[in-house]
Amino acid sequence: MPMPSDRPWLSSYAEGVPADIEATEATLADLLDLSVDRFGDRAALDFYGATTTYRELGEQVARAAEGLRSLGVNAGDRVALVLPNCPQHVVAFYATLRLGAVVVEHNPLYTAEELTHQLSDSGARVAIAWDKVVPTLESIRSQTALEAIVAVDITTALPPAKRLALRLPMAKARETRAAMTTPARDSVSWRRLVARSSPLAADHPRPRADDLAALQYTGGTTGVPKGAMLTHRNLDANASQGRAWVPGLVDGEEVIYAVLPLFHAYGLTLCLTFAIRIGATLVLFPRFDADQVLDAMGRRPATFLPGVPPIYASLADRATARGVDLHPIRYALSGAMSLPTSTVDHWEAVTGGLLVEGYGMTETSPITVGNPLAPSRRPGTVGVPFPSTEVRIVDPADPSQDVEEDDSGELLVRGPQVFQGYWNRPDETAKALVEGGWIRTGDIVVMDADGFITIVDRIKELIITGGFNVYPSQVEEALRRVPGVADAAVVGLPDGSGGERVVAAVVPDAGVSLDPEQVREASREHLTGYKVPREVFILDELPRSLIGKVLRREVRTHLLEHPDRR
Repeated sequence: MPMPSDRPWLSSYAEGVPADIEATEATLADLLDLSVDRFGDRAALDFYGATTTYRELGEQVARAAEGLRSLGVNAGDRVALVLPNCPQHVVAFYATLRLGAVVVEHNPLYTAEELTHQLSDSGARVAIAWDKVVPTLESIRSQTALEAIVAVDITTALPPAKRLALRLPMAKARETRAAMTTPARDSVSWRRLVARSSPLAADHPRPRADDLAALQYTGGTTGVPKGAMLTHRNLDANASQGRAWVPGLVDGEEVIYAVLPLFHAYGLTLCLTFAIRIGATLVLFPRFDADQVLDAMGRRPATFLPGVPPIYASLADRATARGVDLHPIRYALSGAMSLPTSTVDHWEAVTGGLLVEGYGMTETSPITVGNPLAPSRRPGTVGVPFPSTEVRIVDPADPSQDVEEDDSGELLVRGPQVFQGYWNRPDETAKALVEGGWIRTGDIVVMDADGFITIVDRIKELIITGGFNVYPSQVEEALRRVPGVADAAVVGLPDGSGGERVVAAVVPDAGVSLDPEQVREASREHLTGYKVPREVFILDELPRSLIGKVLRREVRTHLLEHPDRR
């Protein structure tokens, strides 16, 4: 379908949303400085009640940047962040960017195997890591370019009373402390590094808008983890688009809850860049816990909540049970997985606010499409293109050919948020970016006459569970390493909340009897928890094509009809 010159979706935009955003030369470091100047005395961060003002955040970033410079970090160097949501994560992110270095975000729950691949691929020489992850990093250091590991004790950011409580001679206190921190002896202390450093010299060279800001690892359309190269301009553009999309927000007055992990592209933009850009107070949660979130509502109520469908369903249910008022949350943006209309109805009945769905991918910083925060929204669709964003619907077999109006096809996107390619993978970049700067999303969609887009199918066969991408080939490889497993196929099955659950079909070696639960547990050695199959089915054989390729679609159909499926 040719790109309509009049962009019919503009008529569905909420009042005050512009057709295009203004291009600037600002970097993310510049945007932090601007918020420090505008909102210096306002709380920038809240961590279990311990607050950091914007002025204090700016000072910590300047000291951290000097500390990293003393470790040899220069412009263009990659710095690995292996951290949960905590104040130190925000400081490390902006300190790295201020030096002109490149942030490489990692899930702190990754296995040694998963971290080894990403660290060796990026060539990061310095890692800033949660102290509980430091032993894992030390064990793989020789397989990477790591020269320095900076250990972060997140408990040092807690309020004094909570820090004291963790040291009480009680079993519960010891258990909580052990879950939050582990002494890291052979590494640099983040706390001492920042405290002992002077602020970075004001005249230290600053990054430019077109400089690389982040490498975000993603499987793209192939499942092989690759570093998506995102510039300051890409990330700033998406934060600007997000700000434009919600004209009802007031700079310097909003409270945003970071229940999404900051290492995820969605959390990075909505919390690390968008929130700081508008001078919001960012309330940080190391992991999602409905009761902790509701407790925070009594202390510092959220006004804007980015999340995924299960979070909204859980919070609405728990708030109703506890009698907690969620009405301060005026706006909520859901992404990463399909948003059921029942969840929208329930959330809006409980909060009185709006909940809309958005769509994007790591390679687009990540958001490209969203439902308007207005009566024009259409639950069940992912919405309309963001400001300054163009879309095409094309023949998946020939992306140069647009499909006819109302026909389904592959979604192509172009805009200032589209990435620069994959790190050191020109061939993969050429497959993803086609002539004219369009990126192939790998998703089959239909667009109606008003520009609203509905996802029909997924070319790439990735599984989205809890908002995280799981690539079947990675899980299958891990399962084949389990003794007694001859072959495996992994698919996603509906979990009832709009997302999917990872499910595996395995074929045993001849004469071997496999126990499904033992196969699941054995796979944990090689997989992060959310990638471990929720169910394992034992089959005699897997359906294959004439050339021997496993037909995952047929596997999925078979498992949907399996009598033992829960």
